[in-house]
Amino acid sequence: MSSSDIFIGETIGTAILILLGGGVCAAVTLKASKARNAGWLAITFGWGFAVLTAVYTTAPLSGAHLNPAVTLALAIKDGTWSDVPAYWAGQLLGAMIGAALVWLAYYGQFHAHLTDREIVGGPGAQATTAKAVEAREKGAGPVLGIFSTGPEIRVVWQNLATEIVGTVVLVLAVLTQGLNDSGNGLGTLGALITALVVVSVGLSLGGPTGYAINPARDLGPRIVHALLPLPNKGGSDWGYAWIPVAGPLIGGAIAAGVYNVAFA
Repeated sequence: MSSSDIFIGETIGTAILILLGGGVCAAVTLKASKARNAGWLAITFGWGFAVLTAVYTTAPLSGAHLNPAVTLALAIKDGTWSDVPAYWAGQLLGAMIGAALVWLAYYGQFHAHLTDREIVGGPGAQATTAKAVEAREKGAGPVLGIFSTGPEIRVVWQNLATEIVGTVVLVLAVLTQGLNDSGNGLGTLGALITALVVVSVGLSLGGPTGYAINPARDLGPRIVHALLPLPNKGGSDWGYAWIPVAGPLIGGAIAAGVYNVAFA
């Protein structure tokens, strides 16, 4: 694969991933969405299907890493680093494009949500409602969860550990695919397995932090949230932003080390 193929494939694939993954978060969160309040099961399966679609679409171009933690782990495993910048650049750009497309698809819903007094507070709002309280929290605005992750309980070491553990599970599952097939991988079946692993991580480990398990998935949309002209959007919680970047990268490196010791 050439560097241009890698960059184009990762840009397209990560854009699809964030469009569909962020899209299900918007569908569940925003007023005037038919899927509002569909719940955590909808989000976890929505992200799983997003992974399935993105991997299946772009695997022929770039191998569909779609995650800097996966790229890092594969570089450690194989000792090949020359393509890492192309992968990471495509992943970050794709994540930003995907987040912008979510905003475009839900433009009217974003406006309705962020001008509703029950959501953002102000005269006439019920100050005790959960949404108004959420909107007044420092750092994170009322729709940031559509773009990026955040902890339910803000304990730095626990939030970091949760992201590390979840990423180890995901990346180790990716690295071990195809070991029973002469090392040739599982082809299109691998996309389904990876998607189901993402669903499993979300259901089992996603509750504390929202399971970024992917630095580009969190950082790119957070940048877009900061840039978009959303009314009453609140903060982008940059004080937390390093955790869903550092945690998955650490987890990816640990998974690669486990693989090299136990499976190689």
